[in-house]
Amino acid sequence: MTIRLAVFDCDGTLSDGQAAVCRSMEIAFSQAGLPAPDLGQVRRIVGLSLPQAIRSLAPGAAQDQQNVVLEAYKQAFRAARLDGSLHEPLFPGMAELVRSLHGRGWMLGVATGKSDRGLKSTLATNGLLDFFTTLQTADRHPSKPHPSMLHTAMEEALARPENTVMIGDTVFDMECAVAAGTGAIGVAWGYHEADELRSAGATAIAASARELEELLDG
Repeated sequence: MTIRLAVFDCDGTLSDGQAAVCRSMEIAFSQAGLPAPDLGQVRRIVGLSLPQAIRSLAPGAAQDQQNVVLEAYKQAFRAARLDGSLHEPLFPGMAELVRSLHGRGWMLGVATGKSDRGLKSTLATNGLLDFFTTLQTADRHPSKPHPSMLHTAMEEALARPENTVMIGDTVFDMECAVAAGTGAIGVAWGYHEADELRSAGATAIAASARELEELLDG
């Protein structure tokens, strides 16, 4: 029996967490004594692991300042989760898509720059945690586009690259798929443009969850 594995990015693909990311980054930069980052640039780095994202947003900052930003960001995000102000809704149709794929025998995974705790919280809050076989995060891997997350996801799901597809909204996701030798499908509702995704290796761009399911079914 052929094992089909669909690996989703989280922020910008499954869920819309940009408001929380932007707000937490603003707080973190302020606490480090740095000018507020451009929010357009913040959205562009969603998907990278946190240390790499901060280096991209503040390349001229000293390492100790970057460390302050990193810890302050984690604290701000954690505080929002604890006080109930964190809002990471799923994009339209994604919950139904996950349930449909799972019900038809697909193995499902996530490869994300979020932490283990952050990813599990997002999935659990939206009622999807139990549908995923493999969860890969920045806690245990180099940042995308390094293929480590996809390699481990395939190992855990016992899937081969030719039967695996990475689904994401950024060039980091597409480049990760290319490096791992898997399929690569972009989504049009995230943080990078469709032309960028195609240039990075996407073989198709889905404009909706329904269109994404049609592409996966081939």
